[in-house]
Amino acid sequence: MIRSAVVGDVPVIHSMIRELAEYEKVPQEARATEEQLREALFGERPAAFAHIAQTPEGEAVGFSLWFLSFSTWRGVHGIYLEDLYVRPGVRGGGYGKALLAELARICVERGYERLEWSVLDWNVPAIDFYRSVGAVPMDEWTVNRLTDDALRELAGAE
Repeated sequence: MIRSAVVGDVPVIHSMIRELAEYEKVPQEARATEEQLREALFGERPAAFAHIAQTPEGEAVGFSLWFLSFSTWRGVHGIYLEDLYVRPGVRGGGYGKALLAELARICVERGYERLEWSVLDWNVPAIDFYRSVGAVPMDEWTVNRLTDDALRELAGAE
């Protein structure tokens, strides 16, 4: 079952974000606090949205966290999937596909024309899964990022 996250899900989302960071071998990068997540997802001006995958018994076993993007070429919004995570013990049970299908449904319902995300090039199980649902890798594009000192330097803060 897939459902929209509620405020009470923040601790489990936070926990799964930390699990994802461990899996991706960068636990030190998962610095978001529960309070930051609560504000981003449920504050006065939500910046992101989340869905929970749960077992028939109601146990949260996965999540997706996403936000709106905008395509200047298409002239409409899309969804950027920041994180998709399913706990190891239930992988292969359809939860990841159900989370993606829910985001695809939202896109179609709202007239959004893109659902996009990034995947680490070494994460072959995820790459294979994404290709199995029809995702096309954007190999000609390279993600760029500014953080920490470089971000502050460019902003003139250092």
